[in-house]
Amino acid sequence: MAKLGKRTKAARAAFEGKSDVTVEEAVALVKGNAKAKFDETVEISLNLGVDPRHADQMVRGNVTLPNGTGKAMRVAVFARGDKADEAKAAGADIVGAEDLMETIQAGTIEFDRCIATPDMMPIVGRLGKILGPRNLMPNPKVGTVTPDVTAAVTAAKGGEVQFKAEKAGVVHAGIGKASFDEAKLVENVRAFCDAVARAKPSGAKGSYMKKVALSSTMGPGVSIAVDSATGGS
Repeated sequence: MAKLGKRTKAARAAFEGKSDVTVEEAVALVKGNAKAKFDETVEISLNLGVDPRHADQMVRGNVTLPNGTGKAMRVAVFARGDKADEAKAAGADIVGAEDLMETIQAGTIEFDRCIATPDMMPIVGRLGKILGPRNLMPNPKVGTVTPDVTAAVTAAKGGEVQFKAEKAGVVHAGIGKASFDEAKLVENVRAFCDAVARAKPSGAKGSYMKKVALSSTMGPGVSIAVDSATGGS
């Protein structure tokens, strides 16, 4: 077994015995122990009382974090003609149609968000097996299949985060950087959790939000009291 480094030991010691803390306490712990040589991402994970295999228990949505994510979002847009020009003007990094499809089919995926105008979906639909597992498939439910490419690109560049429950009912996302002020991270955590709470599906029974945890890229995690995460304290 590999020996733990001094930094890892110190972080684990700081987190020991801490659970179901307030958002403020969790942010202070995670931020204070994010000591890697790069600006670590602060990540949130929510365990939900849903089974996404059932259509009426799927959790999916998006939220624009009040303080952004700190990540430069690379955006690809499937569009033609005037809509392609609009996407470029809005700041899209990659714009195309069949040519973009072929690039993706060849294994080159140099973007974090994929947007498409409705008329492009016959082309985009061929990429389901490639984009779907990467959570990059455009979807009208989260605003990435839309004629308003300007708004979609602007939202993606401005700190909008998409979320989707995985098989075990887990939702996770990056909600900022360790270099953010604590107050800004707290705001982002609550905004994200409130958005997931609002996305509660009709088929969810019993306890919906079971566990919330916060961590940094290289650090341990700490659980947050659910009532603190969703606005109360």
